[in-house]
Amino acid sequence: MKEHPAHPAPPIRAAGCVLWRTAPGVPGGLEIALVHRPKYDDWSHPKGKLKQGEEPLAAAVREVAEETGMACEPGAPLPTTRYRVADGRPKEIRYWAARAAAGTFVPSREVDRVVWLPPAAARHRLTQGHDRALVDALLATLPSEAA
Repeated sequence: MKEHPAHPAPPIRAAGCVLWRTAPGVPGGLEIALVHRPKYDDWSHPKGKLKQGEEPLAAAVREVAEETGMACEPGAPLPTTRYRVADGRPKEIRYWAARAAAGTFVPSREVDRVVWLPPAAARHRLTQGHDRALVDALLATLPSEAA
C-alpha cells in the first residue's frame, strides 16, 4: 500500500518491557531478559502490537507473559522507539522497566529462546541499536526502581 503524502499511514502501535531481575553472584547483581525471534533471527526485548482498544501498559505486560512466560511488575516508563518497518510504515513502541516475577519460559513459534544476561552482555547481544539504548535507560531508572 503506497502512502499518500496528505494522509500518512498511522503508526503501528506496540508496547514492551525491558525485563530485569536481581541475580546474586552476577557482577552488578542484575540481569536483563532478551528474546530470540526465529522469524527475524534477532534478539530483542519482549514486545508486540497492541490489540484493538488495548492500553499500551496492559499490552506490554501481556507481551512479557506471552513471550517469556514471566509475570512482571512494571515500573518507570522508558523511551519510546520509532522506526519504519520493511514496507515503510512507521512503528512506535512504548516501553517500561519491569521487574520479573514468577514464571517459566515455554518455546513457541514466535519466541524460541530467552536468555538472562548482565547489562553489558545484553547490550552486545541485542540486534538493534534502539534496543541497546533501552538498556542504558533502564539502568538510569534502577536506583529508584530497585529501592
